[in-house]
Amino acid sequence: MTERPGQCLCGTVRYRLKAAPIVTAVCHCKHCQRQAGSAFSVVVVAPAASVEIEGELKTYRDTADSGAALDRRFCPNCGSAMFSVQPDQPGTIIIKAGSFDETGWLKPVAHVWCNSAQPWVEISGKVAKFPGNAPSG
Repeated sequence: MTERPGQCLCGTVRYRLKAAPIVTAVCHCKHCQRQAGSAFSVVVVAPAASVEIEGELKTYRDTADSGAALDRRFCPNCGSAMFSVQPDQPGTIIIKAGSFDETGWLKPVAHVWCNSAQPWVEISGKVAKFPGNAPSG
């Protein structure tokens, strides 16, 4: 596995992913739309211990569409969304995929919260689609 570096827009926060992702997905929930300022957010779920982070982050405690607490972490200088952490799942971290230095390797395998997807977004039939969160296990 090649290390995957990333950073915020201003470079104040940097990180390295040192393990293969658990899953890469496209999230269409309204909260991700608002945070990204776009129609969806591409996210990489990874083992938390495999991500080395340099720099200080600010945290916004959100309540996800699922009802679970979600800590959204961002650069306090440029505002770039970087990570999300679910307090009830401390072993994983959700990385905002656009923050990786190189993104050509990303291959989303699912679209989640499709019930909130914008009607003008076409979702390929080649990946799994879920109206809410992907089923676990």
